[in-house]
Amino acid sequence: MKIAVIGAGIGGLSAAYDLLNAGHSVTIYESAKTPGGLASGFKEPHWDWTVEKYYHHWFQTDRHILGLIQELGLQDKVLFPRPKTVMYHEGRFYPFDSIPAALMFPGLGWGIHKIRFGLVGLYLRLTNNWQALEKYTADEWMRHWAGEYVYRTMWEPLLVGKFGPYYKQVNMAWLWARLKARTTRLGAYEGGFQSFADTFAHLLTQRGVKIRYSTPVNEIRPLPENGLMVYGPDSGEVYDRCLVTLSPSLLARMVPDLPESYLKGLLGLKSMGAVVMLLSLKNQFSPEGYYWYNLPKSAGFPFLALVEHTNFVSPQHFGGEHLVYCGDYLVTDHEYFSLSQDELLERFLPALPRFNPAFKPDWVQNTWLFRTNYAQPVPLRNHSENIPTIQTPIPGLYFASMSQVYPWDRGTNFAVEIGRRAARLMLENQ
Repeated sequence: MKIAVIGAGIGGLSAAYDLLNAGHSVTIYESAKTPGGLASGFKEPHWDWTVEKYYHHWFQTDRHILGLIQELGLQDKVLFPRPKTVMYHEGRFYPFDSIPAALMFPGLGWGIHKIRFGLVGLYLRLTNNWQALEKYTADEWMRHWAGEYVYRTMWEPLLVGKFGPYYKQVNMAWLWARLKARTTRLGAYEGGFQSFADTFAHLLTQRGVKIRYSTPVNEIRPLPENGLMVYGPDSGEVYDRCLVTLSPSLLARMVPDLPESYLKGLLGLKSMGAVVMLLSLKNQFSPEGYYWYNLPKSAGFPFLALVEHTNFVSPQHFGGEHLVYCGDYLVTDHEYFSLSQDELLERFLPALPRFNPAFKPDWVQNTWLFRTNYAQPVPLRNHSENIPTIQTPIPGLYFASMSQVYPWDRGTNFAVEIGRRAARLMLENQ
């Protein structure tokens, strides 16, 4: 078959890999100049490594991406350092990257609160019955079982930070998946995630996959005699099958012939955007070597997370520069989506001495700003009933996005899983 894949993110590349291995002709359309999607990065001329636009890492349980890397023979490039994660409480930061550290966290108090926190965490890590959990919101389930105090201290700040105005609507299966699948040890790829995407794309093109960069798809139309017409900026081309790996709203805009019922499902899905500013500093920001700072919105910080990337991988890879992310998940009409880079930096700088009193604005050597409207799907109660099917009602047209990896959270690991699952369906329906 002649197959088009729309999007050269990790999901699209993974689907193309399996379709190619099954003997089909694959063309990938990508609007950007490089592969990688939301995991893509960039590199300054004097850097040895690329850095991600939106902070990324892997977990030791990420079997889909790590298994693919092993298939490609690239496992020697995977690194698993153990960075330090801290949690804010009453003006101080406390370790929060292991079960003992979590149990010692003073924000939980002592006695019954810590016992309830531990027992709920243990139950969620042991159970596999997420279908029962999705009937409840995380807000109501955690209030009931963890208790009001533990919920307000631990879980409500996480939900508010991640989902903003939707936090009370998010179902409990999403929170279960975070606790079930994540590890304290975090993984990276030698050279950065962009290096992995570039290597993967190069291996595909070496074997005959065509990747058309800087080529957005404007429209996809079904043909009366079977097949699909994929329209790029200049012309159209006919394919037997097409897989779209973009957001639900882009699929809806791209395929005007989708039936009303499927279209309604796509447009009914909620998601959060992301705004991330990356700072290059001449000094180490966290002398304690902290990598990830968890910040409750109630503490008044102008961002949700502060991440010192070069406390995870060495600053030597970046010409000795120290790289710090300030990031947030936000609704797309938030003012951060319209403020200029300089205006946003003015908002962020006054908060930085709260982390390190020695910080001075002249530490900042360079800044980069990245924004995306589609960063975090919002799973509502009984969300499994609302997930769009991979095989759309249009013959030959398939859809695979992070909105469909539920109950798991978005990320490159489940991008691989959904991409390969879509490829299997395409092969089964020849």
